[in-house]
Amino acid sequence: MSSSNLCPCGSKRPYANCCEPYLVQAAIAPTAEALMRSRYVAYYKGNIEYLINTRYPSKRKFDDRINLIKSLKTTVWESLTVVSTRQGKKTDTAGYVEFVAVHSQPEWGQLHERSKFIKEKGRWFYVDGELLPPILPKRNQACWCGSGKKFKHCHG
Repeated sequence: MSSSNLCPCGSKRPYANCCEPYLVQAAIAPTAEALMRSRYVAYYKGNIEYLINTRYPSKRKFDDRINLIKSLKTTVWESLTVVSTRQGKKTDTAGYVEFVAVHSQPEWGQLHERSKFIKEKGRWFYVDGELLPPILPKRNQACWCGSGKKFKHCHG
């Protein structure tokens, strides 16, 4: 299978069998992690409607659409790594997913966040997130930017 057919969420599964059904509203994300991964893909692909519709209703703001448009024009997402998941299973009503999302524009960097999700009436919603400090590799580990270089030779 071509890497271009893989889901951008980092699951190593085909996009059509991973996040695509959620983004085209053919299915509902069954877990908090599945919703978090699909929201990353929505950022990656610029799917503003999905991002708004999967945010917890009381947390939506009148300027969400404008802010998302601005963000999507300036940010290029490169990779997602799920660090940990607490609760958020099919039978839970709340969950937390810690992740690192790497971007190359406006410059190389990462978003390290612990996100909170709530499930109501069978649907998961993103509530908010706690920003965490970047996770940096050791000097001789591969750089998080995906260059294939050791961290010390890239961004170290």
